[in-house]
Amino acid sequence: MAAHTAGFHDRREAGRRLAAALAPLAAAHPLVLALPRGGVPVAFEVAKALDAELDLLFVRKIGAPGYEELGIGAVVDGADPQLVLNEDIVQQLAPSPHYIRAEMQRQLAEIERRRSSYVGGRAPAEVTGRTVIVIDDGIATGGTVKAALKGLRKNRPARLVLGIPVAPGESIAEISPECDDIVCLAQPEPFYAVGAHYAVFDQTTDEEVVRLLRDAAPFGHLRGSPGHGSAVRR
Repeated sequence: MAAHTAGFHDRREAGRRLAAALAPLAAAHPLVLALPRGGVPVAFEVAKALDAELDLLFVRKIGAPGYEELGIGAVVDGADPQLVLNEDIVQQLAPSPHYIRAEMQRQLAEIERRRSSYVGGRAPAEVTGRTVIVIDDGIATGGTVKAALKGLRKNRPARLVLGIPVAPGESIAEISPECDDIVCLAQPEPFYAVGAHYAVFDQTTDEEVVRLLRDAAPFGHLRGSPGHGSAVRR
């Protein structure tokens, strides 16, 4: 796990600095997955520097019956979408299998709608057997990233890496078992909020996401077919 103190001008600059730390993974021809929307400018710079394929990774919460703000699990996007349940809450509330299936389908439809708005009809990238780097612009509690990693692990990547500019140490410790390695540039104490560690932290627009994904289309395809690299587990 790599970590040092840092502050960032904006997401693009954070991405360039993160790319330098992730550079040793370039030889594995990794797949870079960005959590939209804020993770996309960061991930673009990583994919550009590593000449890696860039795709989006959507995570949608499944709320409890009658209490949608209480998450009982999440649906994780991909070529083979995965359901990740919070088993403790599921045991307490005992939602019916029909409810869970229906909510999963509803969230998958929303994921498909959002993916289509960003990349049209392009199918999600396959992760099985590949080195996969998940990127966001920062982590606060880490719930979304943790669900993303759990879902991706079910699809058997060769190596699963989380790359983030900034996060609190306790969130890193909680997420660490869900992946093979974490590269985090800053773990400030006290943490406050992700945006506090950026000079410019404007909302990433849909238009910017579309533009960056379009500009990233050639990345990772100039070397021939994507390599799967050898997995080196920590």
